[in-house]
Amino acid sequence: MGKQEKATFAGGCFWCMVKPFDEIEGIISIVSGYTGGHVENPTYEEVCTDTTGHSEAVQITYNPDLMSYTELLNIYWPLIDPTDPGGQFHNRGVSYQTAIYYHNEEQKQLAEQSKKELEEKAIFKNPIITPIKEAKIFYEAEEHHQDFYKKDPEHYESYRLKSGRDSFVDKYWRDI
Repeated sequence: MGKQEKATFAGGCFWCMVKPFDEIEGIISIVSGYTGGHVENPTYEEVCTDTTGHSEAVQITYNPDLMSYTELLNIYWPLIDPTDPGGQFHNRGVSYQTAIYYHNEEQKQLAEQSKKELEEKAIFKNPIITPIKEAKIFYEAEEHHQDFYKKDPEHYESYRLKSGRDSFVDKYWRDI
């Protein structure tokens, strides 16, 4: 299986964060879950109350010989609105805020560099506020949330369309 490293990204609803990374050479697994909070073993219902401090996130296990962390960052940024402090698209609250959770010093430096490069492109009127934080314990979400886009594709596609994510991505990231 080769080398393995982890990358953890919060980008709003974790359902929408799996498919863009799935089935890419070098990515071993993608797990939906919760991180960044203070409650042990939170449930989806608890996280949705915005009292646990957790964000919905995906944890990606990848082979760095086949997929670089920089390439993962280049996939991540165009999935989100990095200027929104209140959540993502129609999903509001702490549990839907964006963040990059680094697992080592190299990831931290690469994430900070990619954020700086994004700021320099001046795509957005508002500042890039997606924080770069040290990775905390990652709690796997309930089974029905894993690979949701495969389990219920019609619901997933309808959700994405209605959330405003796709129209935002098309407007701001199409030519990047």
